[in-house]
Amino acid sequence: MKKFIGLFSYLILLSLQIGFCQTNTFDQEVRKLTEKIDSLVWAPGSTIFTGSSTIRMWSDLAETFPNHELLNTGFGGSQAKDLQRHLFPLVLKYEPARVFIYEGDNDIWADVPTEEIMETFEDIISRIHLANPQTEIYLIGAKPSPSRWEKESQYRNLNQQLLQLSKRKEKVNFVDTWAALTDTNGQPRPELYLNDQLHLNAEGYQIWESIFKPYFD
Repeated sequence: MKKFIGLFSYLILLSLQIGFCQTNTFDQEVRKLTEKIDSLVWAPGSTIFTGSSTIRMWSDLAETFPNHELLNTGFGGSQAKDLQRHLFPLVLKYEPARVFIYEGDNDIWADVPTEEIMETFEDIISRIHLANPQTEIYLIGAKPSPSRWEKESQYRNLNQQLLQLSKRKEKVNFVDTWAALTDTNGQPRPELYLNDQLHLNAEGYQIWESIFKPYFD
């Protein structure tokens, strides 16, 4: 019995340590990211792209739209609740005029219920508009990654929920990235992804450029 209690206590402690390390990793990443941005010249009224690694790895985002003040605050591996937790340092403190958000991809893969994801998005939107009701928010739909195609229906449902949310909320828009990354049969195009078949390659980001270009014309 004592051995069982000891093992149980150890497992609880281990899970807490793992959770702390994951949180601490995001804390450090967010701190380094914001310190880098703070060392640059920026002004209120910029456009922020934030979210998980699909945003973080868009390394030439600023060069793609050179005539606009852009900040990339993406942090890899994040879920909507992580953005919710770090919303001030990643978004609010910069007083943006527009915010593009890519979250939900990792959430679905981690089996977070869609209802929970949407509740988190609701809170994120509310907090951004509490700071500035005129801020335009763009919810970027999940992309059709070949490596996660087994959850196609869940991703399609998430995108539909994001679209409906954008219709209910003022100053909230939905950006569809699904159709442009699939073929005529509705299947994902593996040639647009890195070897992991999860993250976009240069050609994939060129397609994203064409998707987002109308928002900067």
